[in-house]
Amino acid sequence: MRSLRLSRLLSGACATMVIGSIAYLPAQAQQPTPARSKIVVQVSDADSAKWNLALNNARNIQTDLGAANVDVEIVAYGPGIGMLKADSVVGNRIDEAMTAGVKVVACENTMRAQKLTQADMLGKIGYVPAGVVEIMQRQQQGWAYLRP
Repeated sequence: MRSLRLSRLLSGACATMVIGSIAYLPAQAQQPTPARSKIVVQVSDADSAKWNLALNNARNIQTDLGAANVDVEIVAYGPGIGMLKADSVVGNRIDEAMTAGVKVVACENTMRAQKLTQADMLGKIGYVPAGVVEIMQRQQQGWAYLRP
């Protein structure tokens, strides 16, 4: 009799654990994965202090959020295109930023207007047809926007 009670007690305890586990698992599975942060940074001034500020912002964002948790894109156009020229005073910092995972792009409309070619620009940067359109599209895709 005692073993029958013990058996029923253990069976009930096991059933409770199984049901509790089943109820717990879906709750865990339904928790959303945090969205990856994304930010586009505008550089449109011919000011090396602002170029450095944009690069500092990119580095700080990666440091604070973790470089693996955020996409950072710097878009240079208009007077800011000087930031990405081969003789740029921040050229070494651009290379460091790209090595750290920051995407850096130049506006081809600005390059045409200033008669610049890819040979005039820093080596590893990317290119977009229109800098302002790139920024607009990133914002439409939910990217945060920063203009230092």
